[in-house]
Amino acid sequence: MFNLTRPTYFLLFFICHELLITAFYFEIYLGLEPCPLCMVSRAVVFLLGVSFLLAALHNPSGFTRKIYHGLFSVISLLGIIVSTQHVYLQSLPADEVPSCGPNLNYMLDTLPLSEVLKKLMEGSGSCAESSWSFMSMSMPAWMLVIFSGFLLLSIIPFFQRERSKIFSDN
Repeated sequence: MFNLTRPTYFLLFFICHELLITAFYFEIYLGLEPCPLCMVSRAVVFLLGVSFLLAALHNPSGFTRKIYHGLFSVISLLGIIVSTQHVYLQSLPADEVPSCGPNLNYMLDTLPLSEVLKKLMEGSGSCAESSWSFMSMSMPAWMLVIFSGFLLLSIIPFFQRERSKIFSDN
């Protein structure tokens, strides 16, 4: 039976940490400007990382473990939604791509938060550009794979039976 333990939570936190470091490397050293959906993906990775770190520090068991995994699942699903929207925008023909809007700082300064979130999730023309790929998959496609992996790991406890008290480690 596969069981996520404290070292696994730390490993998942480390993976999120490295994903963020990689994103900043692409931005700062390679000069790839993040689009609005990229920024939302980063925020989701950050939230996942924080939740994995909290789980590692808390080392939950029983029902508390399922609560943590429910949180991981919800955040992972959010990441899947964002990545799917991003991949969809990148698959559109050039004449159907939405127009580019103002940058994130300008929107945060001038629009209510609900409107900013709506515009971020819609994406813009800059979200349709694919300036990097690995094994013929764009960055959003890789993030879709990664968020799907996090979701699969986070739903494991919901399909496992609790061990009998006879076999417990007491």
